[in-house]
Amino acid sequence: MTFDADRRASAARPEPQRGRSPVAVTAVVVGIVIVATIAFANVWTEWQWYAQLGFADVLRVQWIARAVTFLVFGVIAGGAVWLTLWIARRARPEVGGRPALDQYREQVRPLERAVMWIAPALVGLIAGLAMSAQWPSLLAWLNATDFGVKDPQFDLDASFYVFTLPVLHAFVTFYLTILILCTALATFVHLLYGGISGGSRTFVASRGARIQLATMGALIMLGIAANYWLQRYSLLNKVGEKFYGASYTDVNAILPSRGILVGIALLVAGVFLLVIWRPDWRIPAVGVGLMVVAAIAIGAIYPSIVQRFQVGPNAPEKEAPYIKRNITATRYAYGIDKVEVTPFDAKTEADADALRGDADTTTQIRLLDPNVVAPAFQQLQQNKQYYNFGSTLQVDRYRIGNEIRDTVIAVRELNLDGISAANRNWVNDTTVYTHGFGVVAAYGNRVNLDGQPTFFEGGIPSSGDLGDYEPRVYFGQNLPTYSIVGAPSGTTPWELDYPDDTSATGQANTTYTGNGGPKIGNFFSKLMFSIRFGEEQILFSDRVTPDSQVLYDRDPQERVQKVAPYLTLDQTTYPAVVNDRIVWVVDGYTTTSQFPYSAAVTPSGIFYGNADATASGLPASPINYLRNSVKATVDAYSGEVTLYAWDPEDPILQTWEKVFPGSFKPVSDISADLMSHLRYPEDLFATQRYQLQAYHVTDPVSFYSGSDFWKVPADPTKDSQNQPPYYLTLQMPDQDAPSFQITGTFIQGGTNPRNILTGYFAVDSETGDTAGKPAEGYGKLRVLELPRDTTIPGPGQVQNNFSTDTDAQTTLNLLRQGDSNVINGNLLTVPVGGGLLYVQPVYVEAKSGTKVPLLRKVFVAFGDEVGFADTLQGALDQVFGAGASEGVDNGPTDPGAGDPGTGEPTDPDQQAAQQALDSALATAQQAIVEGQAALAKGDFAAYGIAQQQLAAALEDAVAASRRLAGQTAATTEPTATPDA
Repeated sequence: MTFDADRRASAARPEPQRGRSPVAVTAVVVGIVIVATIAFANVWTEWQWYAQLGFADVLRVQWIARAVTFLVFGVIAGGAVWLTLWIARRARPEVGGRPALDQYREQVRPLERAVMWIAPALVGLIAGLAMSAQWPSLLAWLNATDFGVKDPQFDLDASFYVFTLPVLHAFVTFYLTILILCTALATFVHLLYGGISGGSRTFVASRGARIQLATMGALIMLGIAANYWLQRYSLLNKVGEKFYGASYTDVNAILPSRGILVGIALLVAGVFLLVIWRPDWRIPAVGVGLMVVAAIAIGAIYPSIVQRFQVGPNAPEKEAPYIKRNITATRYAYGIDKVEVTPFDAKTEADADALRGDADTTTQIRLLDPNVVAPAFQQLQQNKQYYNFGSTLQVDRYRIGNEIRDTVIAVRELNLDGISAANRNWVNDTTVYTHGFGVVAAYGNRVNLDGQPTFFEGGIPSSGDLGDYEPRVYFGQNLPTYSIVGAPSGTTPWELDYPDDTSATGQANTTYTGNGGPKIGNFFSKLMFSIRFGEEQILFSDRVTPDSQVLYDRDPQERVQKVAPYLTLDQTTYPAVVNDRIVWVVDGYTTTSQFPYSAAVTPSGIFYGNADATASGLPASPINYLRNSVKATVDAYSGEVTLYAWDPEDPILQTWEKVFPGSFKPVSDISADLMSHLRYPEDLFATQRYQLQAYHVTDPVSFYSGSDFWKVPADPTKDSQNQPPYYLTLQMPDQDAPSFQITGTFIQGGTNPRNILTGYFAVDSETGDTAGKPAEGYGKLRVLELPRDTTIPGPGQVQNNFSTDTDAQTTLNLLRQGDSNVINGNLLTVPVGGGLLYVQPVYVEAKSGTKVPLLRKVFVAFGDEVGFADTLQGALDQVFGAGASEGVDNGPTDPGAGDPGTGEPTDPDQQAAQQALDSALATAQQAIVEGQAALAKGDFAAYGIAQQQLAAALEDAVAASRRLAGQTAATTEPTATPDA
């Protein structure tokens, strides 16, 4: 009995509640602390980066804008959800009479308080985060600047479409999303608490539920009405079948229908409110149904009828006014409204006298292809395996003596992958190998007799015609993620500066003395950066001193993008030696996709040379307005970023100047030296060229037919890519002297275009060397329009002519049969001799081993005439007649001196190798001729002897080519520092 009683008493007593596990609580707390610390470290180090660079206000404005937007819209969304739930609970009917529902409500009652706070907080968090991403649009809207250009339909300034309309759409979308969510929550609560009930044919709502849901239905209809109203303006950015913007059907059918639907939506909103006094939900249901029917009838069916029976039979005439709007807007938005189109009756017959008259232009024709000669720079100027050059070099111009020369230039950057694994460790990677060294520059229009680039600046330490400058490259395109530099005064330097054979260690060391990154000397900074980079060595290394700085985010484009997040950047960043410093130049664009009636393009398609770059079918965000508003520079030593307001009249730039005051310097602050190296940006030119394919046509009827559209030719040397723009020094027909320009060509358009040249596009890229003011002609757009009844071969046809030229291919096939590759360089088009001259350098490199592309031959074409010789002068003489190239001075130079020479190498080994190569090629060509003659006679014995002679000659040619390949990169690594 006692045992049973104790057991019953024990069963009656409630079991004590188990407390939370101390281990679990500790783990959660530790996890929260770790996450919070990592987040704080990233925020703190980011702030240090901006503050050190002098752009702290940029980050501050972003954070404030994000925070305010998050709080405002988060509170609105969360407050709307809380108010909805609160009203729904207050409006629930009394408990009783429905046992099953009453029992269920009692079960969920303990969760009510939690739901009342968790649901609004969750919705507010999500909505706030979503709207905080809209901070650029909101700031631009609040600081909007008028364009001074009005749309032709509503007579509103373009700023309404660019700045205001996107924000209004965002507001309406936010409003409708939150209202629909709140309506769904209210409906659920009323169903849960019995405020809504009914069977299969009945629907009964309590008075409280009816008032709340009817009111919310009316508010949703108001949002729909606002959305219909805004859609009227969005028609001006519609992507049409033939053109962009509102068409005849849009203006005369869809636009009125949107106004009618606005009225219907407002009427249905009023009908919803009637339910408050008359509890019949069929009334608003009928209203919604009628609105849907009206949307289909007048929003879809009626426009289709108008398009089919009114527009279709008379499309060119009906659409003409709207096409004109599209043409005008597009030409303005891309800056092609001032293009100067000149009929050009290009000659196709070579005239020696005409060529001599253009000797200044012909002399400047660039023979070095920056896309091909990078391996030559690598092998001839790399110096050590831990240095590297980019795969594509850049074209600039420099004053050498009394002349301005087109130049191919590259920066010798650091390449950690070139260091052997034995020498790779945190100390070396972070504190020893910290920077590149110097630039290498070669004449663009000449090579040595052996085919190598003629360098006028190079070597380590740097020497040449550029004079003394700071050669160390701590900020560039191929550097470690971060480096720690600097040391107390008097400390023995440990940063590798450059290899030095005169030093006992084989290298010269240096200590960084610039101001390129945040200080990292105290314990707190070490801890923060150690967390950011996930590296504990930062805390314990003796090389992290009180005078140390940490350099990170070192790529010039990344630095500019961070301090100017509202800019779209040109894909090409190029170096220049300016005022005794190496600087990187970055072109920045202000863009929008909302300019009314302007045709859209996709930047990723245009900027990266894709064949198709229209807005439809491509995933990237399109743009339909583009201005090169900013020129930015990044100092390669200090990392300093400078933004110049290159186009201060641009309304979008003016807007961002209001948002971030003090970010930009005026053009008047640009030094003469820097001005001389600025240029018309490549991506802007490519975009304008793309739009000019269609928008050189200004007659609406001709535009509609598309019969006169042009096409950007494919690159004949590369597959599936447009021919890229080329920088050249040339003289257009209306110019008095040659100038630095960016050029491109057009061929016939259409479904199956012929490769016939229809236009030549050039933009003056010469900024001059006057401080604070670009040259007067800079940015002038010129198009030479070729006559339609004259056949001028396009790039593809010219390349085909080169590839089928018997004499040329015989020579090149001899080289291909050996251990060599033949590489066709860029096919340049230059207006000289009263017509258009094509020039293509041809390079030869070894198939294996050390690959150094050497310029061996030059193709030239004028009309249907083809020239092929060792030099440009020789090829020109073949086409234009002997002596035609008189006065053209870009022949081979002395490979030792690097200056224009007599045409003969001074180095005995190079001279002997060149003579051997010439002799071997001549013997091989003669053997081919003799073999073909013997084969024609049926003399197989003689044919066999000729083939043996050919094989021997090819072996001799390969050997001579290898001797001419020049010096190879040294592979000796520097002596490791004591800690390496």
